[in-house]
Amino acid sequence: MTSLDVARELLRAYPVVDGHNDLPYALRKQVRYDLDARDVAERQDAHLHTDLPRLREGGVGAQYWSVYVRSDLPDAVPATLEQIDCVRQLIERYPRQLRGALTAADMEAARSEGRIASLMGAEGGHSIANSLGTLRGLYGLGVRYMTLTHNDNVDWADSATDEPKAGGLTAFGREVVREMNRLGMLVDLSHVAATTMRDALDASSAPVIFSHSSARAVCDHPRNIPDDVLERLPGNGGMAMVTFVPKFVLQAAVDWTAAADENLRAHGFHHLDTSPEAMKLHRAFEERTPRPLATVSTVADHLDHMRETAGIDHLGIGGDYDGTAFTPDGLDDVSGYPNLIAELLDRGWSKSDLAKLTWQNAVRVLGAAEDVARELQATRAPSNATIESLDDGAA
Repeated sequence: MTSLDVARELLRAYPVVDGHNDLPYALRKQVRYDLDARDVAERQDAHLHTDLPRLREGGVGAQYWSVYVRSDLPDAVPATLEQIDCVRQLIERYPRQLRGALTAADMEAARSEGRIASLMGAEGGHSIANSLGTLRGLYGLGVRYMTLTHNDNVDWADSATDEPKAGGLTAFGREVVREMNRLGMLVDLSHVAATTMRDALDASSAPVIFSHSSARAVCDHPRNIPDDVLERLPGNGGMAMVTFVPKFVLQAAVDWTAAADENLRAHGFHHLDTSPEAMKLHRAFEERTPRPLATVSTVADHLDHMRETAGIDHLGIGGDYDGTAFTPDGLDDVSGYPNLIAELLDRGWSKSDLAKLTWQNAVRVLGAAEDVARELQATRAPSNATIESLDDGAA
């Protein structure tokens, strides 16, 4: 058997839990949630990285669907609710392939049934509008992690890609983390500044996750995780889910992307715009200045380093499909996970290590967060603190 054959066999037993997929936002942008126009029961290669046939080909057994909306939207809360509704529509439309999941037990039940466990993660604390009641509302609707920031700061936490303001977490930010612990909602530290990562680890009594981040020592981008933070994951019990985004995993792509983003902005587009018009500009730029190509090996380099630094019990995968314009060669869409597993097999990773990477670590971490929540709910009432009461009148 080839390494790819062994990888596919392993994924049948221990499928991938992917920490972050932006299909709901892609459906929002492309067809305003018209699921007939983008029927993901059929291949959508021309439009999306994700559909049900390719999820099956890729050996995906559980997916955290991101219910992301842009942080500059004035109506972020209702827009997030629309994203949640999209995920619910997908689960209801494809009940033979997808199963809604809220708990680690639900994930295991979906695996036993041969369905893809469908969980939700909110990407960016702007989605709670500085309200712990709204945070609880999202949890009640099924959201099981929240990324504390996206690309911009929130009033109570600094982002990796904005100018520092809070110096990490404010007092209200620490209260958000504590309330997430009480609920059983995973604290996601992708996108946040290193200061925020450290403050959150100090504040959290439950395991944290990085739903889609790679190693800063391998590629020096602020979206990646410094080694001192990776080294703290064993003590916390959390996990870092490696992402595939070329500009986060390949140093040459970091520099190229900075120039490409500037080209978009110079023509009046947001640098994250993936509309046909923006992509036409991107392609023209790429013809003039060829894009450095990340590969499966590039991503494996990050995992090798992260295993050495954090340990195998604290790693996972978060591809960020349909949230990035470009993907590595061999990881072009959600069907590519077996290529990564085959590469790791060739590097000497054991089957037991790979089972932890793909399935077991993610299930354990969610279960551990549930355990912490049960303990806290026995002794702690819901917090009704406000940002004004804790952060000296901040708005």
